[in-house]
Amino acid sequence: MSRSRLFVATVLIGVLAIGLANVATAAKKPKGSDLYKEYCKPCHEADSPNGEYTPMTLIQDQWERFFDDKYEGSHAAVMDPAHGDKPVTDVITKDDLEQIKQFAVDHAADSEHPMTCG
Repeated sequence: MSRSRLFVATVLIGVLAIGLANVATAAKKPKGSDLYKEYCKPCHEADSPNGEYTPMTLIQDQWERFFDDKYEGSHAAVMDPAHGDKPVTDVITKDDLEQIKQFAVDHAADSEHPMTCG
């Protein structure tokens, strides 16, 4: 095999390895929809005393305002029995909350792809 072919083959193997590593990392990171179902839906499903909320319940600006201004205050005293009866504001990481927010905004009532999170 010539040096140039060997070089090209080595580069392709390296690119493939990096691509597979990125795919594996992305696969491990939960999606906003999964996080919403895990953390939000148990307390906000149909007929819930806390109110039923899905991404489609509010428009994008309302979701932005909720997560930016109201989430912390309205959920600080809410305990999460599925995660050791800790406050949800302690259980949900900043990154996870950002993914949940993005999911809600992306699928809000006025978005191109409204979603109920069923």
